[in-house]
Amino acid sequence: MSKLLYRPLGLAFGLLGGFLAGKVFDRLWKLVSGDRVAPTPTQKDRGWGEILLAAALQGAVFGLVRAAIDRAGAIGYDKLTGEWPGDTQDVD
Repeated sequence: MSKLLYRPLGLAFGLLGGFLAGKVFDRLWKLVSGDRVAPTPTQKDRGWGEILLAAALQGAVFGLVRAAIDRAGAIGYDKLTGEWPGDTQDVD
């Protein structure tokens, strides 16, 4: 039952994480490249290196922010309800 109650919260955390990750990536890209907007794969005037760097950086930022938001949400839910909403690993 605990996991079922957590699902709407998890969805909200995911949306928040996506929004925050986008903002973090935009600032990081501007800092790294000096450009205001990151390149897209279909921009003819951008090179492979720049496009792949932007994609790798974006993936890393989104993964990091999502993991941090998910973990913080699970910890908060655990503190509030006393039940861990995610998976647990049995130790042998």
